[in-house]
Amino acid sequence: MKTLIKNAVVVLPEGSVETSVLIEGTKIAVLDAAIQTQVDQTVDASGKHLIPGVIDDQVHFREPGLTHKEDLVHASRACAKGGVTSFLEMPNTIPNTVTVEALHEKLKLAQSRSLVNYGFYIGATTDNVEELRHARRTPGIKIFIGSSTGNLLVDEQAALETIFAETTLPICAHCEDESTVRENAARYANSKDIADHSRVRDHRAAFIATQRAIDLATRHQHPFHVLHVSTAAEIDLIAAGGDLITAEVCPHHLFFNVEDYELLGSLVKMNPSIKTKNDNQKLWQALLDGVITVIATDHAPHTLEEKQQAYPDCPSGLPAVENSLALMLNQVCQGKCTLEQVVKWMSEEPARVWQIKNKGRIEVGYDADLTLIDLSMTQTVLNETQETKCGWSPWHGTELTGWPVATWVMGHQIFRMKNGQSEFDPSVLGQEIEYKH
Repeated sequence: MKTLIKNAVVVLPEGSVETSVLIEGTKIAVLDAAIQTQVDQTVDASGKHLIPGVIDDQVHFREPGLTHKEDLVHASRACAKGGVTSFLEMPNTIPNTVTVEALHEKLKLAQSRSLVNYGFYIGATTDNVEELRHARRTPGIKIFIGSSTGNLLVDEQAALETIFAETTLPICAHCEDESTVRENAARYANSKDIADHSRVRDHRAAFIATQRAIDLATRHQHPFHVLHVSTAAEIDLIAAGGDLITAEVCPHHLFFNVEDYELLGSLVKMNPSIKTKNDNQKLWQALLDGVITVIATDHAPHTLEEKQQAYPDCPSGLPAVENSLALMLNQVCQGKCTLEQVVKWMSEEPARVWQIKNKGRIEVGYDADLTLIDLSMTQTVLNETQETKCGWSPWHGTELTGWPVATWVMGHQIFRMKNGQSEFDPSVLGQEIEYKH
């Protein structure tokens, strides 16, 4: 199958240029291809931009075990609509992904269900270092240094030292200091105020755990990625960590803060919690300065019924994979960053951090994972149009300018926006992501 995408402004590693891209099979075959090239399909992308597909390196797609909230079919459709062509999914499903066998079971599930490309982390426990040492077909190891599901909490120093010392895969972590969170929780034990969630999971909890993890990575010379940075205080730690340390921020920590509890309540209850306007500003600046290099969603859906329970019983987490690219394109349209920066944060850097083969850029020989975007399109995020199984978004009612209008995964067009309606072609499914390590 040959497809020619012509007349788009294509975001290439060296800059953006109006050109044509020839897809042959699953690969990008030719850049600046002649428009008279014989092909099976031609897409006239005049007035639009073509970017490498987004790689979301932190999602919770809930399968197996929690599929009333989300599943691979719905979540991967949400990815396709949102311009996300590859995802890396977290291990806190039921059962937890803490063995090589469980990892391979999830890969097998995705093989028959995911519309986009997929990878799965293996989770660390206090006693599964042998599983972590023998794991392959995974981007890396996820550690929960803070409250988590099942037996995934790893807070004992000896266990953390062993994991960093005796494994070779890249490590990422949820960093919130468990003892600090417990002390704060005791202080607010009788509270029904949702805003107290940000006082329980405060700046200090995030700072202590991130400092601890970076110290471990530095002493053991182990590549380490700080997930969902939420505070300004963590930025200097990351900057001082050197080449071993990378970090990411999520849209909810860029765009929501404690003032949003009044309107959105438990819909924006997250772990780590949302913080202050100052943190929003400093995190954005850290992105622009290159200290934080990745944007990911931490897509973690629950049903509306679950989320609308009274605090503290309402669960933490929100859906975002469907709207994350549009949120960032809206920033481009407002002049707050460039499209090239968004591509770096959402495509190039995730591929580099997780050593993903042949993805993250538009280059001959790379996988044809592509997203066509219309920077002039304005749409409103609505609960009723969400593909995610949970069926809601905290950005419901928000008008955004700049949207994905077509998505290709391994050369196959899986999504397009036609006459304002989403169309999907699930006849060819995504593939397992390959890594260089």
